[in-house]
Amino acid sequence: MSVVVNRPAVVLVSGGLDSATVLAIAKAAGFTPFALTFDYGQRHRFELDAARRVCQAAGVTRQVVTKIDLRSFGGSALTSDLAVPKDRDADELSHGIPITYVPARNTVFLSFALGWAEVLGAADIFIGVNAVDYSGYPDCRPEFIAAFQHLANLATKAGVEGTSQWQIHTPLIDLTKAEIIREGHRLGVDYALTHSCYDPDESGRSCGHCDSCQLRLKGFAEVGLADPVSYVS
Repeated sequence: MSVVVNRPAVVLVSGGLDSATVLAIAKAAGFTPFALTFDYGQRHRFELDAARRVCQAAGVTRQVVTKIDLRSFGGSALTSDLAVPKDRDADELSHGIPITYVPARNTVFLSFALGWAEVLGAADIFIGVNAVDYSGYPDCRPEFIAAFQHLANLATKAGVEGTSQWQIHTPLIDLTKAEIIREGHRLGVDYALTHSCYDPDESGRSCGHCDSCQLRLKGFAEVGLADPVSYVS
């Protein structure tokens, strides 16, 4: 990625490992990050506190926490009382779309990011989607990102008038979890501030068994580092 100088960009920051890394990458590339976090009714609400910690540590210009109620629709273990899958093996993780998929979540999130970016006069949006070590979510694929970027240039005043061309940056999309962690360490990301677990206990300790925990732990193991967050087991 070429280096820019103080160009504004909206960065989606969930509080997880991936988004913390993307925020560091955007800063290292010279962008001025405006962080967007969603309180969407997720069961793993500890990630909201993590997002605030990550943004504070990164010194973002502004963080907006937007509240939307995806729990009113349900349809996902993250926005309903459905059980979060645990201890799935590698073959299960790599096939099918799990119940932790939140319908249209990234479409909704990017739409909000697009609106704020246009208000800011920004043409760049960063999101930490990944198509390698991920749980099969359809809205994490390159095809989806390319389609949304095309939509952005059709559906906005800036795009129609040609004052800017939208770019959706996905710097992690082709990286393994280990490669993401390695890049984050190079950029000084403090992963102790992050939260990835889908089903933490009441004190916020990660379960160690959901898909997100398994992928995270696998990544740290492959890098040869201990995950700095607390686990129940």
